[in-house]
Amino acid sequence: MPNYDYECQACGHRFEVFQSMNDAKLERCPQPGCAGTVKRLLGTGAGLIFKGAGFYQTDYRSSSYQAGVKADGAPSKTETTPKADSAPKSDSGGGSSAAPSSGA
Repeated sequence: MPNYDYECQACGHRFEVFQSMNDAKLERCPQPGCAGTVKRLLGTGAGLIFKGAGFYQTDYRSSSYQAGVKADGAPSKTETTPKADSAPKSDSGGGSSAAPSSGA
């Protein structure tokens, strides 16, 4: 259900009402002592609200777009790249090693 903005034609009071699209438009100002007519403001109530964590532009890309990115060789934002400190260490199996032994 959307929010609608109204403005009183008599006192200028602006207010917002959360109502169904099927509900009738309001006609009278809710301010105490004012019986003026209200007008629904155009262009309001169409806002889009994202709730939750992590809405990204690339979350819902089409499969053809993702295939094109892979073909170009550019890493997409959804792919992870290995960090420099997590690179696999080569173990030649013999000789001296730069890392000290932890055995006691």
